[in-house]
Amino acid sequence: MLYVDIPTRNEFSLLANQRADACVSIYLKTTPVTQDVQASRIQMGNLIKEAQTQLEAAAFDKRRLSALLDGLNNLLDDDEFWRFQANSLAVFSTPDSIRTYRLANDLVSTVQVSDRYHLKPLFRAVTFPHSAFILALSENSARLFELNADQPASEIVVLELPKDMASSVGRAPNSERAFSGRIHAMEGHNVRLQQYVRQVDAALRPILAGRETPLVLAATGRIADLFKQTCSYPALLPETIADSPDHLSEAELTARARPILDNAYARQVADIKALFDKRAGERRGTTDISDAARAATAGAIQTLLVDIDAVAAGFVDDETGAVSFVDKDDAKAYDIIDEITARAFASGATVLGVRKKDIPGDHELAAILRYPH
Repeated sequence: MLYVDIPTRNEFSLLANQRADACVSIYLKTTPVTQDVQASRIQMGNLIKEAQTQLEAAAFDKRRLSALLDGLNNLLDDDEFWRFQANSLAVFSTPDSIRTYRLANDLVSTVQVSDRYHLKPLFRAVTFPHSAFILALSENSARLFELNADQPASEIVVLELPKDMASSVGRAPNSERAFSGRIHAMEGHNVRLQQYVRQVDAALRPILAGRETPLVLAATGRIADLFKQTCSYPALLPETIADSPDHLSEAELTARARPILDNAYARQVADIKALFDKRAGERRGTTDISDAARAATAGAIQTLLVDIDAVAAGFVDDETGAVSFVDKDDAKAYDIIDEITARAFASGATVLGVRKKDIPGDHELAAILRYPH
């Protein structure tokens, strides 16, 4: 089983706004296979030592450093915690607090130390969580599954979800007339399908409310069309598993859903890249770090593609957004690209953490602006 806890938007905001005399951000490759997690714990210990070395070189207060290391080493020594992991682990620690998030994505192990957290890799987990809901819907059954990364889909018990169409809305004789006066032949069947689909949608609302996880529909024919028309969940993907789900196992649903999820991510990035090309011609696009920093500080970024692996050490002025690059990434400097990302996110921009190949011109970032610069 994959244990995943992705931060909410509010949690992102709290992390982005955190300032302390020492903020340590650790990203660690892990494994859901408990007996193989020892290597991750060894790597975690090495990253803790690296953070300690940076802080000692900066003459950080010894008492505060001791408190920080106590928290991190207590986590390292917690056998129960390490039993339940995913593909990556994010740890955010100050001398006064520690936060952890288990992630489905495969992230590069790294440690960053400054007065704020390093959050770019975390945006990758939100941009491409590799998780989805799968609704297997037919007249004979309605089942909801959850898919996480490389793990098989598992069924979710939804108490109010109809068992099937017959038990939820019944089947009427052909001679029966509806309250509206419509006859109950094929038209009556369609009416009952609509009623059934509405009940399914209503049952899913409490489960999906406030979520942004993609929903993949496995259905065929009229029932698939009706659910797409009725569904109130905005993250329903347009591409479906276009086979009857009645005889598809959880493994088969998983195998059919993953390409749909990958296609949705690819379309999202392709659409943004196409829009960037258009906006660049209107002086509303930039790949320059200094320009993007000023735009992010002014709240002028609408959409941001950012390379989660790129690091440019330095500082960004709080008022003007002016950038100062430094040669050495120490405990005082922070990642300028990460700071641009946090400021853009705070101003309501759509932020996608991607790989360099997904950014126009293979740059570290690409920003679509709200107005010409």
